[in-house]
Amino acid sequence: MLSFLDPALLEILPAIVALYLFFSVIAFFNYARDKSAARSGQRRISEQRLLLIGLAGGWPGALLAQQTLRHKTAKRSFQLQFWVSVVVNLLALGWFCVAIQS
Repeated sequence: MLSFLDPALLEILPAIVALYLFFSVIAFFNYARDKSAARSGQRRISEQRLLLIGLAGGWPGALLAQQTLRHKTAKRSFQLQFWVSVVVNLLALGWFCVAIQS
């Protein structure tokens, strides 16, 4: 199915998927915790932290949390930073995939 991919990339693909899943779960729970803190007036999780978790590979979980929890979707400045971090993450992943095949 993925025969067009370099064997070196195929070898590490499960690890890449696992890292994205790991950070996505962390991102989702951090968004949920921040949403709960926002509702109850407790200490919030910084936007910087949420963005860094997404940048590390958790952006799919962050996006899922934003949509299901309706959290951080209206704040334009955060959304801009979020989507920039997604692009940076994908560019870094692309660069890594090309570099490992060389």
